[in-house]
Amino acid sequence: MSETPVSIMTIEKRRPLGLAIRRGFAGRCPNCGKGKLFRAYLKVADRCDHCGEDLHHQRADDAPAYFTIVIVGHFIIAGVLATEFVAPDAPFWVPALIWSALALAASLWLLPRIKGALVGLQWANRMHGFGGADEER
Repeated sequence: MSETPVSIMTIEKRRPLGLAIRRGFAGRCPNCGKGKLFRAYLKVADRCDHCGEDLHHQRADDAPAYFTIVIVGHFIIAGVLATEFVAPDAPFWVPALIWSALALAASLWLLPRIKGALVGLQWANRMHGFGGADEER
């Protein structure tokens, strides 16, 4: 009977998930919370300018856009329906203009925050090269 060698597992320090998501939502480095996460509106910086953490590994792809659509869509649709209930005789163009502008503003405000939160989630879970198992290969 042959014995298989016991592999020595490295114990990695747990990364705080909630804190990393909050830091990412605020547009800060998920590691230190001080450096900027973005170098432009939706362009993630290659590395943190404060602690040097590599951030180029992130793979948010289309998820921030999907989550933004779901969140903004819920309150815009609720608002449109409430407007129809409260003011059914209002001219069509007034609420259409107001709710369209609000949807655009909310989407533009929320999109980078959701992307930052997803980058923080990936960092905390060591996904996509942020220190997880796929980096050891």
